[in-house]
Amino acid sequence: MKILVIGNGAREHAICHKLKQSKMVKEIYCAPGNGGISQTVNCIDIKADDLEKITEFSVSNKIDLVVIGPELPLVLGLADILKEKGIKVFGPDKKGAKLEGSKSYSKEFMKKYGIPTAKYEVYTNSHDAKENLNKFNVPVVIKADGLAAGKGVLICQSLEEAKNAIDDIMTEKKFGEAGNTVVIEEFLDGIESSLLCFADGKTLIPMESAKDYKKALDDDKGLNTGGMGCFSPNPVYTDELKRFIKDNILKTTLNGFKNENIDFKGVLFIGLMIKDGEAKVLEYNTRFGDPETEVILPRLKSDLAEIMLKCIDGDLKEEDLQWTDEKCVTVVLASGGYPEKYETGKEITGLEQLDEDIIVFNGGTKNSDEKILTDGGRVLAVTALDDTIENAREKVYKNIERIKFEKMEYRKDIGNM
Repeated sequence: MKILVIGNGAREHAICHKLKQSKMVKEIYCAPGNGGISQTVNCIDIKADDLEKITEFSVSNKIDLVVIGPELPLVLGLADILKEKGIKVFGPDKKGAKLEGSKSYSKEFMKKYGIPTAKYEVYTNSHDAKENLNKFNVPVVIKADGLAAGKGVLICQSLEEAKNAIDDIMTEKKFGEAGNTVVIEEFLDGIESSLLCFADGKTLIPMESAKDYKKALDDDKGLNTGGMGCFSPNPVYTDELKRFIKDNILKTTLNGFKNENIDFKGVLFIGLMIKDGEAKVLEYNTRFGDPETEVILPRLKSDLAEIMLKCIDGDLKEEDLQWTDEKCVTVVLASGGYPEKYETGKEITGLEQLDEDIIVFNGGTKNSDEKILTDGGRVLAVTALDDTIENAREKVYKNIERIKFEKMEYRKDIGNM
């Protein structure tokens, strides 16, 4: 089987890494890939949102399966186009991807089908949004409606801060067209958690749990990022909580899919806030999470290619998913200044000095004259498995000390229990 993976981040590196272990897979391509991915699979110089070129490549090279990593090509409808050409796709169609592409649509879906979530209001102009802030207590959450690379959610500690956030999003267009509409949302406290589910159009089967860290700095300070680290499993997941999620979130979400005629095949990522043994949905994403993928896929014992095909064919079962008991931790090494301004093109050294059981998933990297250079904000995801979170964490941080690039930054508290 020939597979094309779409994307260029550490998530896609983790997907390629797992697919390479499959006996079903003959050849893997990645478009566009990155410096680390290119060392193990064939990288193709096609951007993830160039739907026409991706389609042409898939047809001309007789690709059997396309795995869509990032959200933008899903929201643009890449899955629909490829399916029309008779190519199997792991990832939802445009209708399903709207659950991530529009936060207001997603919240309306949750409200309509009784899925527990925060109270919210939607506004299409800044004046009305600011005038109605007094409906909410502070802290309050301001969200850009569209895609904003994981940075369009702002938690504001005062009404003045919230008004400034609305101006940044809607007037200054900090996130471009994604800010034409804003969602103002009740702030939920508790323990934030990620739940990724494989979806085959009829069922949602949870993967192993994970906890990611969104804030740039230690102790959850600083700006929101795409994720600075993660560990799996998340100890907050008791049997009682799993039952609550199954009955109140998974079943109601599937009911919504059925009533809205959403044929969802791929990964549904559910961001949750856990409190007092219950959960509320913060957001849906319609693809593998990053950095959750970097700690979940290393724990998967089953054949990922086989699972993806079963999702597409609509016959995935819980027993198809087998997991290792080992725990996993990943820490993201970022360019100094991320998620705001940062420099790229810095040489990365020390990777050859790492312990054999350390996995390094490349995010923002590129090859140049046989060197690996930084080429983004989140550069590397340094990952380890061990019998406890503490041991995996210790392994990761010991090996990070051997990696160097100019202005490298990372959180020191990932996996602290």
